[in-house]
Amino acid sequence: MPDFSKNKLAIAVAGLVVVAGLVGAAYYLGLKQAQPATAVAAAAAPSAALGQAGNGPQQQGKVTVDPNAKFTHFRVGNRNVKSMLLDGKILWVGTSGGLIRYDTRSDEYRLFDSRNGLLSNGVFHVSKLGDRILVGTYGGGMSLYDQGSDKWETFNISEGLGDAFVYGTLKAANGDVWVATWSGANRIRGGALKERSQWDLFTVENTRGGLPNDWVYGLAEGKNGEIWLATEGGLARFANGQWDNWNHAKGLGAPFEKVKDDIKFNSDPAQVSSHHAKQKEEMGLQGVSVAYNPNYIIALQVDRDGAVWCGTWGGGLARFDGKSWRNYTVADGLPGNHVFMLYQDPAGRLWIGTNNGLARRDGDRFVVLSTEQGLFSNSVFSMVAGAAGDLWVGSFGGVAHLTAP
Repeated sequence: MPDFSKNKLAIAVAGLVVVAGLVGAAYYLGLKQAQPATAVAAAAAPSAALGQAGNGPQQQGKVTVDPNAKFTHFRVGNRNVKSMLLDGKILWVGTSGGLIRYDTRSDEYRLFDSRNGLLSNGVFHVSKLGDRILVGTYGGGMSLYDQGSDKWETFNISEGLGDAFVYGTLKAANGDVWVATWSGANRIRGGALKERSQWDLFTVENTRGGLPNDWVYGLAEGKNGEIWLATEGGLARFANGQWDNWNHAKGLGAPFEKVKDDIKFNSDPAQVSSHHAKQKEEMGLQGVSVAYNPNYIIALQVDRDGAVWCGTWGGGLARFDGKSWRNYTVADGLPGNHVFMLYQDPAGRLWIGTNNGLARRDGDRFVVLSTEQGLFSNSVFSMVAGAAGDLWVGSFGGVAHLTAP
């Protein structure tokens, strides 16, 4: 593994802090490491970071970065970067403190939050629906941004949304729009968002347990048009009007005995949440006092072959081929057993964001990238790849940009 210097040149700027890595010319994961780089601050404001400026969050500004730098960090303050979207040359960064629009050509950025259109500063999901940017928020519903008019439109419980907490969306091949919420999954038939009669809500109750849990965390479409749903109670499939589901008892997630020595989070959510306590009781995990729930699927991805990948809370990475499961853990080379993010890049490669680094699946093994190789943080929550092979990787506090050679 290449030796990377941890020296950095940090320059604080209004709204953003740019950190250019000072490392040698080496290659890793097909990404060229940084040459010595410089950054020039525009409207310099020492100690200012997005969401942490002296007079409150800075809503727009500009930074200038050495265009020859191959490795750059962008700080966003004490915020999680939960989702990213690369739309041409515009990078949209969804954080727990708002949505950032970053122009990779001009280095101009703009922050959207509750002061200019969103109902909640917490952004969990960013995607695109038609020509509009779609944002799923913590408690503020689902908002769509029209760049031409510079206006937001929000859909909430009164419009048919199952819950104001939105974790993901999906536009299916047949035109239906699916929304993952804390209280079930919405289907908007034909994508007719403004027609209340076209909104359906699927819950544990009205699917008679077909949806195993009302907390729906992710969505994906299969090769044959089936809809896969990641929940806190396992994986569900909706196809031809019928529901199926799988949980740990059916093969999802590694057993506790295999992962117990590699659980890094010792706090037990069941001690502070009746919701999580109930989940633990249903699984028979009352004696487990660390963060482990293999039924809880945090990340979901269907690959080009139609296999379903599930990132679990402490149970590692699970692969389902439609008939059987295979689970991957730290023992198999995965850097961490808490899988926060799954992403398939344009080349078809699967990337896995964990609590202990980023991994790329290479055959039946994993190639790992960590802060020692340039990540901003080892807890990886989001990622997007550019057309040139460059990577944007989101974590707590910032985004790392690695540029392909």
